[in-house]
Amino acid sequence: MRTFKTGPTPEQLREMDRDIQFYPSTTQSPQALTPEQIVSFNSHGYLKGLRIFDDEEIAEIRDYLDGLLADTMAAGGSSYSISSAHLKSGRVHDLMQDQRIVARAQDILGSGIVGLASQLFCKQPHDPVTIAWHQDASYWPLTPSRTVTIWIAIDDADTDNSCMRFVDGSHLHSHINYRQSEEAENNLFTQTALDVERYGECVEVELKAGEISMHSDLMLHSSEANRSARRRCGLTLRYCATDVRAFPGFGWAEEGVLISGEDPTGHWGNPARPPHDLIIAV
Repeated sequence: MRTFKTGPTPEQLREMDRDIQFYPSTTQSPQALTPEQIVSFNSHGYLKGLRIFDDEEIAEIRDYLDGLLADTMAAGGSSYSISSAHLKSGRVHDLMQDQRIVARAQDILGSGIVGLASQLFCKQPHDPVTIAWHQDASYWPLTPSRTVTIWIAIDDADTDNSCMRFVDGSHLHSHINYRQSEEAENNLFTQTALDVERYGECVEVELKAGEISMHSDLMLHSSEANRSARRRCGLTLRYCATDVRAFPGFGWAEEGVLISGEDPTGHWGNPARPPHDLIIAV
């Protein structure tokens, strides 16, 4: 079950000269976060429970995404197939540029940011798929590690329906060793981090629909199979600083949307808003 753009192999990643270390936010006058929240993000690697959308707004977003998901699954895709969603949906492209979200990303990364990637992660009731402990930066052909993921709760997410889990402070340990996942793990991805308990306390990332969490690309995170009768759907929007560079040949630079700041070398593709929904079953 691989539903993402082609990525580098572990061997290719090892050969890349990547700067994999945490760069704390140095923002002095935040737009949306409080100074205390920035200190907390720097120390813990995440924030959670930030309200962005009210009940009416998130209900409208949910209805739209439900339709997009239904069309995708009818075309033979899965509930994880809507990757690079901002390239396939004008509505997601708009959400990536929603100022309420952008301001929080800028408070962490600085004023110049790129909308890097987006995906719908929708765990159906009794869904056996897991996401093993991993760091996003371990997969991504980017340098330096100055990327933040904003996870929008489309449904309520709690321990019963398999909310995300973070290892508090794990972002401060740079790259963490992993093994290739075994088929029996039913892992959506390919890596399983080693000795996770060494790196901090496990935190359950419970969110109400319309809230977001934010985490560093070096944060260890995971989610278990959804053993409940309730769906758990989230939309990820990933942002990086404009000085981040994507290694060529894997499509990452081409998909990056310049949100703010300058890109004098034209590194980022800055694709236009799609004029209509594009459904591709992967």
